[in-house]
Amino acid sequence: QIQLVESGGGLVQAGGSLRLSCTASGITFSINAFGWYRQVPGNQRELVASIGTAGTTNYADSVKGRFTISRDNAKNTMYLQMNSLKPEDTAVYYCTRGRFSSGRYFTLGTWGQGTQVTVSS
Repeated sequence: QIQLVESGGGLVQAGGSLRLSCTASGITFSINAFGWYRQVPGNQRELVASIGTAGTTNYADSVKGRFTISRDNAKNTMYLQMNSLKPEDTAVYYCTRGRFSSGRYFTLGTWGQGTQVTVSS
């Protein structure tokens, strides 16, 4: 069965950094695109960053220049390096498997359980 497991969340002060990890099993990692979403209670999930099979990356405007998505196919893991964190980055962050269509990332419906990121002011 497909499983995605996030880790690396926590409580940090504004301006700090965190690195989130997502480890996948039950899939051929290298032929999948992946994305990070985040969700604040009461809001819809927001696509934060995505990465394609050849390393193409997309970022939400709100995180450009601060977040970096990457992948390590040998470890079946993708990462989200988050720097210069702001209180508005506070959310539950989710790992997803997906694909690119016409340059846009779309989840294929597989989600991790999420990891909480809290940024204090």
